[in-house]
Amino acid sequence: MSSDDVQDWQHSHTFGQDRKRPGELRTLIVIAITAAMMVVELAAGLLFGSMALLADGLHMASHAAALSINAFAYVYARRHALDTEYSFGTGKVNALGGFSGAVLLAVFALLMAWESFHRLIDPVEIVFDQAILVAVVGLIVNGISVFILGVKEDHHGHGHHHHHEHHHEHKHGHHHHHEHEHGHHHDHNLRSAYLHVLADALTSVLAIIALLAAKYFGYVWMDPAMGVIGAVLVARWSLGLLRSTSAILLDRQGPADIREQIRASIESDGDSRIADLHLWSIGPNLYAAVITVVARAPSTPDQYKARLPDHLGLAHISVEIHQRTIKEKA
Repeated sequence: MSSDDVQDWQHSHTFGQDRKRPGELRTLIVIAITAAMMVVELAAGLLFGSMALLADGLHMASHAAALSINAFAYVYARRHALDTEYSFGTGKVNALGGFSGAVLLAVFALLMAWESFHRLIDPVEIVFDQAILVAVVGLIVNGISVFILGVKEDHHGHGHHHHHEHHHEHKHGHHHHHEHEHGHHHDHNLRSAYLHVLADALTSVLAIIALLAAKYFGYVWMDPAMGVIGAVLVARWSLGLLRSTSAILLDRQGPADIREQIRASIESDGDSRIADLHLWSIGPNLYAAVITVVARAPSTPDQYKARLPDHLGLAHISVEIHQRTIKEKA
């Protein structure tokens, strides 16, 4: 076999990770805005004695850290997308960044809860007017960040779907297929960043409510109480992100609905049966699948591949085929 023949079977596993995503620039802009406001809120919270303001500042600090990890993941995944040491590309770098950010969020939630309980036991004097002003400015900044990350993107990505099948019978044959799709691909990192700043905006609202209640009704306890509520919100978000990202990092089976659609498509002829199916995430909305098909009269790998719906996000598929023999009755 010549080297040209071998090259025909070789293929890239970048899966679009080498392209700069629109969310990268948006995330960097929001990091700068969030970090600036974080410094202002933390300083004002310490100066004016507001735990709700401190909680909001710490909340913004946690998201600034998480967003920074996301930004690093964007850059690292793009720059190393062509590195052949990554078997299925660098898509999981995003999940690793999200997991690291979730751990940081959990730490910040504990700090917020600890300081809030301390303020409940030992209240401090609050300079309400200045604290409310800073909290309102924080809410405006968060609103701007939500708008930046929430604007619908007109860019249409070019998804590269590669299918590589292995045909196993009494002899081995290989079928190689390249497929290019054009469609809109949702940036899950961008969605995650959007939820971060949305949560920040909610915490700012809680801080404003607490400060107003303390100033006009004397409910000083509401200020640290809102700090506790903010800590709970961060903790819940952290646990949710830990669950979702760890599932990707540990190659947990992909969504059940996608597996069901794969099985229904392959077994649609009434003869073929899937004996083994592995589906796992290799990047945002991208999956790899290894499918073992058993049939009395098996179709070709290309025919099985053609049965799979295009919208499932299957970027890398391996199909193994075994022929069933009809057992004769004695």
